[in-house]
Amino acid sequence: MPRKSCFPFAALRPFLSLLVVLTWLIGLPSPHAARYRLARAEGRVVIYSVTDAKRVRPLIARFEARYPGVRVDYREMNSLALHRRFLDDLAQRRDGADLLWSSAMDLQIKLVNDGHAQAYRTAEAHALPDWAGYRHQAWATTFEPVVIAYHRQRLPEAQVPRSHLALTRLLERHPARWRGRLATYDIERSAVGFSFLAHDERIGGEAIWRLVRRLGEARVELHATTEAMVERLVSGEIDLAYNAVGSYVLARAASDPRIGFVFPHDYTLVLSRIAVIPRAARRPHAARLWLDFLLSREGQRLLSDQHLLSIRWDGGDELGAADLTRILRDSVKPIQPGPGLLALQDQRNRAALIARWRKEVGRR
Repeated sequence: MPRKSCFPFAALRPFLSLLVVLTWLIGLPSPHAARYRLARAEGRVVIYSVTDAKRVRPLIARFEARYPGVRVDYREMNSLALHRRFLDDLAQRRDGADLLWSSAMDLQIKLVNDGHAQAYRTAEAHALPDWAGYRHQAWATTFEPVVIAYHRQRLPEAQVPRSHLALTRLLERHPARWRGRLATYDIERSAVGFSFLAHDERIGGEAIWRLVRRLGEARVELHATTEAMVERLVSGEIDLAYNAVGSYVLARAASDPRIGFVFPHDYTLVLSRIAVIPRAARRPHAARLWLDFLLSREGQRLLSDQHLLSIRWDGGDELGAADLTRILRDSVKPIQPGPGLLALQDQRNRAALIARWRKEVGRR
């Protein structure tokens, strides 16, 4: 009988794994290899995010496979909770987030303005719009149009409003038909919804308040998330959702033919999820590695697969920054990270907008 080998191959497994990683590192550009080594020493990256964990799972899996030894600790929460949690962590000197990733663009810029962010010049900046990196401290990572969503079986194609004015006129012509059949954001519960209305007012002026008034007369449902609006559409309990985040609507429409959507042709706001690396991050190298991957062609493709559309000009996905800009041209209105968003945090401006919204929408 042949003799069994007594050589302890199992003992070599950790060394073989290390050899695979080292071989891969040799092929990386040296700055990237150095960043990975530092991130691997930190061991993990803690991310506070508003993006659904299930939609980010493929991105996390690919990141952890590409960078063994750097684990992603992903914590999902809503935008206001994320902002408050970060500030509480800071006040209590707790080990908190290494990267904040939120669609509440104004809150993210406020953190930058208040000195809570560190600068990082990502190597992916060359493929992004010029406005994507505010002070190299706040990075736009997605290109998500704000849409009018509707139920195809409940609203014939010929009646679908394709602009803000068309929606206003539709509600004025048929007030009884639309009573209780609409949804939009509750701007007091949603930072994103507040931002959309503020930008609507900047662009549309009094015409937007005319629309809000008609929504109020129709007893519009108010929700804190686009997901809630889409669920109401799917169930047939409403027929149209105003100012819905396109990434959620497009994702549902891809699997449910009952859901339709419109990019308003007078102007289409575009939201971006903003990534910020806090100045107090305990694992800054891992955070930079994650941000680079998030903005890379591979990372953007994985996001696009989940209908979180690419902000890269060379992204190549349908309805990403390049494609949507080509289709809609000047009617595309990206909400750009920068000091202009700080006006949304001015307490007098905020109080005045909410007070008028309450009056026009009929909320007391």
